[in-house]
Amino acid sequence: MKIIVVGIGKVGYTVADQLSDEMHDVTIVDTNEKVLNAVLNNLDVIAVHGNGASRTVLTEAGVEESDLVIALTGSDEINLLCCLLATKLGANGTIARVRNHEYYEDIRLIKDSLGLSMVINPEKEAAEEILRILKYPSAKNIDTFAKGKINIVSFTATSNCTLCGKAVKDSFSGLKARALACAVERENKIFIPFGDSVIEENDIVAVLVAPDEIPIFFKEIGLPVNSVKKTMIIGGGKIGHYLANEMCRLNMDTTIVESNPKTAEELSFLLPKANIICGDGTNRALLMEEGLRDASAICCLTGFDEENLILSLFAKKVVPNIKTIAKINRTAFNEVVRSLDIGSVIYPKFITSSQILQHVRAKKNNIGSNVETLYKIIDNKVEALEFHVGEESDIVNTSLEDLVLHKNVIIGSINRKGNVFIPRGKDTLQVGDSVVVVTTIRGLSDLDDIMKD
Repeated sequence: MKIIVVGIGKVGYTVADQLSDEMHDVTIVDTNEKVLNAVLNNLDVIAVHGNGASRTVLTEAGVEESDLVIALTGSDEINLLCCLLATKLGANGTIARVRNHEYYEDIRLIKDSLGLSMVINPEKEAAEEILRILKYPSAKNIDTFAKGKINIVSFTATSNCTLCGKAVKDSFSGLKARALACAVERENKIFIPFGDSVIEENDIVAVLVAPDEIPIFFKEIGLPVNSVKKTMIIGGGKIGHYLANEMCRLNMDTTIVESNPKTAEELSFLLPKANIICGDGTNRALLMEEGLRDASAICCLTGFDEENLILSLFAKKVVPNIKTIAKINRTAFNEVVRSLDIGSVIYPKFITSSQILQHVRAKKNNIGSNVETLYKIIDNKVEALEFHVGEESDIVNTSLEDLVLHKNVIIGSINRKGNVFIPRGKDTLQVGDSVVVVTTIRGLSDLDDIMKD
């Protein structure tokens, strides 16, 4: 597919990188020539220097023949104008990043009026992911499928986890909760577990489980299930605002520490139920004074990765059982970050790129069994995809045990007319089903791709 990416910041670069990696014809557009030159040294893309909301620049980028234009600049208005122009000039689809919460209240109207294929808000999506994690303190990450009816939950198998030292077929067969182990990370190596695989202490395990059975599952395997009572949010930016707004709506005890007086004042007006503190979130005395010892969770959401990491480590030292969540933008030292005891890590740019890849793969194969949902889990090394089973699929009406699948592929769940279940060997896929596939294979866009040739 021919794809134009406008705005090459953190998110734009990540999107261009992953689209290029999947062999799409990518053209990048940015007003900063130095940024473009740096990207050209690393990625196999075409670069156009200029304003993506300019007809001349879009034409130079080849908008008339483009399958998709993705506007990811720092300005909502430029993104929307870029997509509007791209549509008028012949682009086959457009995606706009819209971050302002005031615009987002009318996002459906904006989307329909401008003919947008998709609207994304990295900060809002990140806040929603954090909120899911806060509901279950033992979880590192939670992703949803089948319209919220099935989750992939990742967690660390600590010493008191009853799964440790046992084969998957033995440890999971005795559980009341319906759960399926679908991926494991051990010492930076990833594998898809099968019946004889053994879970070891400190493994990061991803399981498919229904939302209402998550607390049952964690209780059965010996991990904490206590809900979060009080949360401190360090950093009142867009993610902090979206998160606190949802937490207040759920009547959760929420404190925000924000260093910018103007932002703190705005938050006080917008979030009357939250406790807004204007101060330095890295000030140890301030954190202690505002009740860090009594907090169940701390979300470190400043604009600096270093601060978020240090704050998470400090909170763990002061309150060993506290749930910590750190927002990280840079991934250059990802292995170091994952080796630290900082609980959950959120990468907003990966959340956004996964959404875009999901749309691109579905658009690429909109006739067959196309991708409905896509998440990258366990350090972005495993893909969990939800496919719609079309009439042309080669695996319809064949029992799963008779399918010859690629190595490191597992069929995790089937959604049949709203009934979601974890399949067994005798089960078959039927036309109209939605199926969740977990794999270390990159770039799957059709359900039939999971089978060996």
